[in-house]
Amino acid sequence: MKRRHQQKFIIVSLILLIGLNLPILLLFDTSKNLFGFPVMYIYIFSLWVFSILASFLIVKRYHE
Repeated sequence: MKRRHQQKFIIVSLILLIGLNLPILLLFDTSKNLFGFPVMYIYIFSLWVFSILASFLIVKRYHE
């Protein structure tokens, strides 16, 4: 794996680290529901799906 691939994965990891940090998570800790699901669950799973898609695009686009 080339260095530019590693750098892109490090950026995705840092976004996840910041996004899953407790103060950020507490912003979404409400009793409201969106489509019948708690807002925090939607935020966590959306961030998780983002990380999977970003990793897939990095691997697919820059596969050698």
